[in-house]
Amino acid sequence: METSIFETFGLKKIINASGKMTALGASAVTDEIANALKNAAQGYVDIDELMEYAGTVIAHHTGAEDGCPTVGAAAGIAISTASVITGKNLSLIERMPHSEGLKNEIIIQKGHNVHFGGRIDQMIRLGGGAIVEVGNANKVESDHIEGAITDKTAALIYIKSHHAVQKGMQSIETMLQIAKKHQIPLIIDGAAENDFKKYIAMGADIVIYSGGKALEGPTSGFICGKKEYMEACRKQYKGIGRAMKVGKESISGLIVALNQYPFKDDGVDEQISSMTKLCETLNQVEGLSCTIKQDEAGRPIYRAQIEVKKEAGISAEQLLHKLEIGNPAIYLRHHYVNVGILSVDPRPLLVGQEDIIAEQIISIIKEAKK
Repeated sequence: METSIFETFGLKKIINASGKMTALGASAVTDEIANALKNAAQGYVDIDELMEYAGTVIAHHTGAEDGCPTVGAAAGIAISTASVITGKNLSLIERMPHSEGLKNEIIIQKGHNVHFGGRIDQMIRLGGGAIVEVGNANKVESDHIEGAITDKTAALIYIKSHHAVQKGMQSIETMLQIAKKHQIPLIIDGAAENDFKKYIAMGADIVIYSGGKALEGPTSGFICGKKEYMEACRKQYKGIGRAMKVGKESISGLIVALNQYPFKDDGVDEQISSMTKLCETLNQVEGLSCTIKQDEAGRPIYRAQIEVKKEAGISAEQLLHKLEIGNPAIYLRHHYVNVGILSVDPRPLLVGQEDIIAEQIISIIKEAKK
C-alpha cells in the first residue's frame, strides 16, 4: 500500500474504525473528488460566482430552492443563525454576533443542546443567536416549545444527531407544525444524515449537512433551504462567514461529491458481511460478545458492537487505549465505553482491515490474561 502523506510527515498510521469522525479527518475522497481539489487549487475563479453555482447544485440534489456551501456543518449552524437574524441587511450582517435589540432568540430542546466536538449553543452564539433551552434533558413537551416563543424568536432549531437525546424529545413533525403555526423558520442540523432531500420535502426552511461525512466529500458543508435564507447565508461571508470562509478547492470538491452521490451505494451488504466476519472471530474469545447493530439514528450503517466483559481480563477503556497507542493506531467508536461497549464502523475501513483489528484485539487480550 502506498505510503500516505501523513506518514511522510512522520505521523502515525491510522486505521479508522470509528466512523466519519472530524478528529480523524472525516472521509477519504474518491479520485474524482481528489482531482477536483487539485485542479481547483491550481486555477482561479470568481468566488461569488462559484458560490452561486454551488447553490444551484446543492438545490438540485436536495430539492431546495437554493443552497450555500460552508467550511463545515458547524459553520453552517452559525451562518444559518445569522441569516435568520440579519436577513440580507449588510449593516446588521456586519454587527454579528452582537445582536442586542434584534429578533435573535433561537429555541432548542434541552436534550439537543449537546457537545459534538464543539458546543451547539456556541455555534448559535457565533451567529448572533440568543439560545433559549426548553424542557428537560430527557423530556420535552410541545407546550415547552410554544411557551417559549415570543416576539424575539428568530427560529426553532432541531439537532438530528446520535449525540442528541433520542427519547423524550419532540419530533421534527411537531417542530414543523409549531414553526408554521407561529410563522417562524425551522433550522435542522442534519450534519451526518445521508438523505439530503428528506427534511426539505418535509417542509424545513433551512437544513445543514456536512460535506465530509455521509457525502464523503472534502472538508466542507452545505446549507439548503428557502431562497431568501440562502441568499442571506451567502451574504454572511461579508460578516462572520469571513472568519470561516470556504475555499475554491472545498467548494469544487463538494460539487463533484454531490454530483456523484446519487450513484453511490450504501454498501449495506458489504458492511454486514465484513462485520459478521469480525464478530465470528471475536466471539471465540472469552470475555468478548460481538453483535451487529444498526446506527442509533436509523441511518443505513451496521456496526459491530463489542461488549468487553470481566472475563476478558481487561476493561473496555484499557482495550481502547492499547489499540490507540499501537502501530498502526486503531480507533474504535467509543460512545458507550463507560458501560463496556466498543463499536467498529465498517464504512472507513480498507479491504482486510477488519482482520487487523481482530488480530490486535485478540493479541491485547492474550497479553492481559498472562
